Amino acid sequence: MGDRSKIEWTDATFNPIRARNKATGGVGHFCEHVSEGCRNCYAERLQKRFNNPIRYAAQDRKLVDIFLDETVLRQPLAWRKPRMIFVCSMTDLFGEWVPDEWIDRVCAVMALCPQHTFQVLTKRPERMREWYAREPQDLINAQAGTLMHWDDMPDAEWPLPNVWLGVSVEDQATADARIPLLLATPAAVRFVSYEPALGPVDFCHHAQPEGVVIDWLRGFDGGWPPIPGLDWVIVGGESGPGARPMHPKWARSARDQCAAAGVPFFFKQWGEWVASADARVGACDAYFWPAADDGTFPTEVSFLVGKKRAGRLLDGRTHDAMPAMTMVARGAAEATEKSRVSASPRDPSRRACGAPQDEESR
Repeated sequence: MGDRSKIEWTDATFNPIRARNKATGGVGHFCEHVSEGCRNCYAERLQKRFNNPIRYAAQDRKLVDIFLDETVLRQPLAWRKPRMIFVCSMTDLFGEWVPDEWIDRVCAVMALCPQHTFQVLTKRPERMREWYAREPQDLINAQAGTLMHWDDMPDAEWPLPNVWLGVSVEDQATADARIPLLLATPAAVRFVSYEPALGPVDFCHHAQPEGVVIDWLRGFDGGWPPIPGLDWVIVGGESGPGARPMHPKWARSARDQCAAAGVPFFFKQWGEWVASADARVGACDAYFWPAADDGTFPTEVSFLVGKKRAGRLLDGRTHDAMPAMTMVARGAAEATEKSRVSASPRDPSRRACGAPQDEESR
């Protein structure tokens, strides 16, 4: 739990789902790997600091007692200054080890804190969609009544306007599996964290059995119910021991796809490896991307320089765009520097997916 965070796209973290190690008594967190993007999980590495030296694996679940920390749960209620809050940054709120009632209580806190914006990121959108399909407004209200006096409770809209739902993806396969479920879930804002980027992702061209092509960025209103588009895309490379390089073309492609659709794009980091075009310091190792099919020498090289030195410049500039709703939810007077940049409204006339950005937007 932290009322401040070094994560570039948020202000604070909120981790009420905790795990007590049965052998050491240390209190940390628990999660389970579900795809290749979990291999070098930063949260798993941190468990030794909490005297909770477990792996994020199903066989280690029996080594901990997982519980909802009621003290941590109530902390956002005391934060008066509006802030962006990353929910369950050390685990997954929609993991199967989290009972529905605990999710109800966490969402009740979000409902009771309309001054904050809560960012929920999951690799398990099927559970998230199932939970929202229950239409849990009454359950949330019941849990809220145990956290605050009824006379002090704000009137809550549904879906909660201050809750952003997102999925984490690392390549096309995980994007294909998770993004459609996210778009089928009611939310005020839907976003994708494409981190660690381990393969290219096409956000635009997805043929359905009926012959319809769905564009995840722009949505599709030619059927019923209409499919909404994504409101935000975050891109980042992998960091930490054993980090794998991100091809510069993957980041540029995501940037250009978002620009063409008018969707806010946030470049979080290169990770441990940086593209040669953005390298500013000497490197200790280099990764040459495979040659093109025509046998030409690769034009892209990534250098291993470390996360701090790699930085977050993409083709010489930062990309910090966030959904415009940030300004509304937080209040213009309280908005932080993180939320100062908003992408322009979507322009339906800009249909060329992957078209390069104009010079002004670049």
